[in-house]
Amino acid sequence: MSKQLPFSTVEVNPRNRFSARSLALAIASAALLVTGYNLSRHSWSLGVQNPLVPDQSDADNPARVKAFQQCAINNLLETGLPFMKDVAPVSVPDFEERRDRLAQALVAEGADAFVVEPGYTFKYYGNVSQPEWEVWEPEERPFLMVIRPFHDEATGSVKANTTFLCPSFEAERARLLGMPFSGEISIVPWEEHWNPYTTLWQSDVFLTLRRPARLMVDEEMRDFIQRGLGAAGFDVVGLQGEVEEVRQIKTAREVEILRAANTGTVEAVRQMRKCLYPGLTENEIAAALDDALRAAGLDPFFDIVLFDENASNPHGGTNGSKVLEAETFVLIDVGAHLYGYSSDICRTFFPPFLQKPSEGNVVSRHMREKLKVWDIVFEAQTRSIDQMRENMTAASVDIAARDVISHAGYGEAFTHRVGHGIGIKAHESPYMNQGNTASLLKTGMTFTSEPGIYLVDKFGVRHEDVLLVQEDGNPQLLTGSRARGPWEP
Repeated sequence: MSKQLPFSTVEVNPRNRFSARSLALAIASAALLVTGYNLSRHSWSLGVQNPLVPDQSDADNPARVKAFQQCAINNLLETGLPFMKDVAPVSVPDFEERRDRLAQALVAEGADAFVVEPGYTFKYYGNVSQPEWEVWEPEERPFLMVIRPFHDEATGSVKANTTFLCPSFEAERARLLGMPFSGEISIVPWEEHWNPYTTLWQSDVFLTLRRPARLMVDEEMRDFIQRGLGAAGFDVVGLQGEVEEVRQIKTAREVEILRAANTGTVEAVRQMRKCLYPGLTENEIAAALDDALRAAGLDPFFDIVLFDENASNPHGGTNGSKVLEAETFVLIDVGAHLYGYSSDICRTFFPPFLQKPSEGNVVSRHMREKLKVWDIVFEAQTRSIDQMRENMTAASVDIAARDVISHAGYGEAFTHRVGHGIGIKAHESPYMNQGNTASLLKTGMTFTSEPGIYLVDKFGVRHEDVLLVQEDGNPQLLTGSRARGPWEP
């Protein structure tokens, strides 16, 4: 049984969880009689005359906030974390396979090499991020991975040959990074008083070329490095075509990691929601959600919790001190990492202590608008998902959602694109905006669908799920299940 109230500050050993819960529940029941709350199996309500007026008497009680945090953790752990089963990190053969696919794409695009410095793309091909290489700051000495295609006579296929341009005094540190190669890495060292780009051009890497080598780079390559390569005689071109698609189109291993990360993040929100009580702040909820994610083996990297009018600004900007009340619309947009891959999901919902109105019940005008907008955004998401098929344009997915919201009279309140690619970065290309008619969806691409309506000084609603484009038919959901309603996120 999932907890509906925070009732224990005791760390629960998973092996003794159920007996500990029984004891905690008994203690909590007695405590709640004193504080004025009534506890039930599936929900709780305020023990005051008006059930929609929260008791703020213990809003600043650190023990109660701690109990809320522990409740969120316990609830998530008690699911058994099924989303974490049978998921594994990317292996050395996986990295070698993706570099080989890159080499084949370089041949298709007429490029001699792909050059990248530490960052997300380097992480994708060599498992080294910018902070892992330069913990202090991005510095001026270039450390570059150079991936070239070559024809493997033994297999008859195109393979990748990888070399690193590295400051001489850092060469041993580069080797100690443990990058995913089955053999020793090849390094072209350069001394501090040398021109590193000329050193690369004069090295054995491009010795056989009788013309300027055509190097492809992506948006993470800093301008001074691109200019340095150009001045040394290289022909530098931007990321394009099949080379860009290597990272856009996910392998089965990547899909399973994305599924685990995103399904787990959604489940963390759902289990944490059951523990909410009046008086909690946006910041307190964000902290509890982050702790729950960590307890499940996920690493949160952003967490936006917004109440009512604060959510009318899609990415927040307020100080997180707004207090939770019964009719509060809670918007949570959160992302976590698993094995280097990102989750990025959003849910908008009412707290569990607000009773869901029965059919025919009279609700306030403000509540009616919230319910109406929630449904409109959900329908917009449904239409965008229906459009997320092989060979459809990125623009068409955005337009499908935008038409629903515009026809409902809220067009100006949908202020951002409907989605984006997702992988090792939460935001990757292709980007789903109504102007992106050039990008075609392909099998294996993964996207968010996240339409929203934002009513200034009132509230905001956004639903976000992650989906996999499939060869035939509808995309595959990578977040477990979509929201079912404002009380079932």
